[in-house]
Formats: sequence, C-alpha cells, structure tokens
Amino acid sequence: MVSRSPLRPARLERAIGVIYRPDTERQSHDFRARLADQFDAVIHIDETWAVEPLERTPAWDRGEVPETYPYAV
Repeated sequence: MVSRSPLRPARLERAIGVIYRPDTERQSHDFRARLADQFDAVIHIDETWAVEPLERTPAWDRGEVPETYPYAV
C-alpha cells in the first residue's frame, strides 16, 4: 500500500464540468484541496480519449456546439 503522506499537502485541484470562462479561469475552476482527506483512493490515468457511439448516425456526424462556445477559444 502506498503512503498517504505525499497526498497530504493542499494542492490545486481542478473542478470537473465547469464552463470555460477565460476571465475567471483560476478563481472559478481551481481550488485548494487535500486529496488524502477528500478521497479513499486516487487513480492516475495518463492517456484518455473521447467517448464515441457504438453506432454512428447522421446526427453524430452533424456535430454540436463547440465546448468553448460562446468564446470560440
């Protein structure tokens, strides 16, 4: 079992599912947290990819509004 001591210091943690707003990026998306106090286990995944449907339909290929809308960054 890995020691919890490296996870004890407060570090910046990024909120998930927030709306991207460049003007308030740090204030509205990141906060200080102690992972050892917040979670029983932490898993790090180096590489991920977007989910795609099992069956592609015309609606999928049409696309959707970009995640950065209305900023188009």
